[in-house]
Amino acid sequence: MHEDLVDHLTRSSPLSRGEALRVIQDVLAYFDETTEDYVRRRHRELQAQGWINSAIFERITADLKYRAVAPPELTLRQVRRIVYG
Repeated sequence: MHEDLVDHLTRSSPLSRGEALRVIQDVLAYFDETTEDYVRRRHRELQAQGWINSAIFERITADLKYRAVAPPELTLRQVRRIVYG
């Protein structure tokens, strides 16, 4: 899976194939996190760093604007419409 990306990373970085695959899997898992899971995780992390809730909520709200959002699952018909209009 993602062989082209693994090949690209091994050519363009000092990563081995196994390391490149692990990096890809980690990044995909990071962006697969739901908004709710992200908010809960970041709240725990920032709270552990000693942040207060008012600052945490402002930070999370600001950070959410820059999160990648997974598209909704598409039907075959929807994919065809994207391709052919």
